[in-house]
Amino acid sequence: MRIGLRGYFHHSVIFPLILGAAYLLSGCAPTMTGSVKQDISVTGQTKKLEEVGADYRGPQYTVAILTFKNKTPSKVLGVGEAATDILRTIVKQAGLEPISLTDDEMREQDRLIELQQTGALKRGRKEAAEGFESVDFRISGAVTAYSEVEESSDVLIAQSKTQVARVQVDYALVDIATGKTLLAESGAGEYRKKTGGFLGLGSRSTYDTGLRDGALRDALSKAMTRMIEKLNATPFQGRILLVDGDDVVIRAGYKSKLEPGTEFAVYRPGKELVDPETGRVLGRRQKKIGTIVLTSHQGERISEATIKSGAAFKAGDIVKVVR
Repeated sequence: MRIGLRGYFHHSVIFPLILGAAYLLSGCAPTMTGSVKQDISVTGQTKKLEEVGADYRGPQYTVAILTFKNKTPSKVLGVGEAATDILRTIVKQAGLEPISLTDDEMREQDRLIELQQTGALKRGRKEAAEGFESVDFRISGAVTAYSEVEESSDVLIAQSKTQVARVQVDYALVDIATGKTLLAESGAGEYRKKTGGFLGLGSRSTYDTGLRDGALRDALSKAMTRMIEKLNATPFQGRILLVDGDDVVIRAGYKSKLEPGTEFAVYRPGKELVDPETGRVLGRRQKKIGTIVLTSHQGERISEATIKSGAAFKAGDIVKVVR
């Protein structure tokens, strides 16, 4: 089949131009880097937390997470709630058991306990204090700063823009049994999303809650890493789950890395100790009621022990390694 000069020009010139235009148009679509679903940290903090969590050797403590306060100057919408949700996920990934409580729920429970202890409120079949027997630690905090900036870059005919989110978070880890603050610090987080285009097209970026969540996850992953390190440095502490004669079941397990023969002191948690001048809670009274000895592990989180001294142990009593 013969193709004339005109037809040849049509195929050899126009068709490649069409392909080139298609290629250019495809290059106008935004290209992005960074994914909140994976490692949202520019510092690789998610991987660091995974490594620290794998080395965690305490029991599966139950951690109450109070709703984070929004103290950002501009009151960024939903930042406190987002921080709370993200922290709950991170706590679970670290090998702990999270529950969420609002400040109102915590105050209501404390008020019920106070009324029952003074006799102003009649005790029912279950005491108000029992509602928190399973809580070992409490995390509270606030998001104190949040900002977003855009950085641009033009190289010949290609452009790129990077959205950067930065956040500041204050947090505290409190031991419920003693009322002591184990950790109170401030940390920062950062997340970046890059978009790119060609000839001024496709480089426009829009608002994305992933920026906010990415920065929060970075900051809270760093905070959780510090908290896990603190718990690892704290003498082992668990609770009695069940008492059957001389046999005692406790929260410990293989994860605790405790050897059979390890001796525990058993304490009964008591009333809060309040400074009469300031009204601040300084701690909680603990009374030693005996000792038990670890005999075996039933799994990652549960162990068995036998009574060495003392009596009248019950679920909820605190056990600490005797050094």
